[in-house]
Amino acid sequence: MPDITLSFDNGPEPDVTPRVLDTLARHALKATFFVIGEKLAMPGRRALCERAATEGHWIGNHTWTHSVPLGQRGDGDGAEAEIGRTQAEIGALSHPDRLFRPFGGGGRIGRLLLNRRVVDHLARGGYTCVLWSAVPRDFADPDGWVDTALAQCAAQDWTVLVIHDLPNGAMRHLDAFLSRAGDAGHRFRQEFPDACVPIRRGRIRAPLDGIVADAA
Repeated sequence: MPDITLSFDNGPEPDVTPRVLDTLARHALKATFFVIGEKLAMPGRRALCERAATEGHWIGNHTWTHSVPLGQRGDGDGAEAEIGRTQAEIGALSHPDRLFRPFGGGGRIGRLLLNRRVVDHLARGGYTCVLWSAVPRDFADPDGWVDTALAQCAAQDWTVLVIHDLPNGAMRHLDAFLSRAGDAGHRFRQEFPDACVPIRRGRIRAPLDGIVADAA
C-alpha cells in the first residue's frame, strides 16, 4: 500500500495548531512539525510544541524567518542566524536527529535550498536535512488542496507530504483528507524515506549538486 509521511510547516499558530493536533489524535496518527523560530519565540507558542512533542509528534527546524531561501541569501550564509538560532529556541523539544527542513519558496526543490556554508553547518551539527515529495499548495488553495494531495500521494509509493498549520482555513479539511486517504488504502508512517533525506545525522548521503547554490 502507498505510504504517507505527514509534515506540517510554518507553525506554530495558536488558532490552528491545536485543531491539527486534535485531528491527528482522533486518527491516532503521528506527524512532524517543522517550526519557524521567530514564531516559536512568541509568547504562548512554545506550549503548542510542548503539547505536540508530548503527544508523540516530532519537532523540526524550518529556519528562523522563513523569508529568503538559504541558497539565495545575499546577506551572508544564514547558517547560524536561520538554523542555529532556531535550533537553540527549539532546545529540548528537538528530535534527536535534529531535523531541519529548508525553505523552498512555494515548495520548489532546487539550488535555491542551501548554500555550501549551510551544508557545512548541518554536517558539523549532526543535523538531518528533510526534503519532500508532495506539496498540494494548501497555502494557496485552502479549499481545494485535498484532491490535489490525494492525487499526489496516489502517484508515489511513499510520499512525504507538506501541508501547513496556518490560519487560512486549509486545516478545516485535514480530517477529510486523512479519512479519504485511509479509505484509499494509504498507510501513514512517521519516519522519512531515504530519498527525501540527503543528509542524515550530519552524514551526506546523496549528491547535493541539485540543491546547493554554490556546489562545484
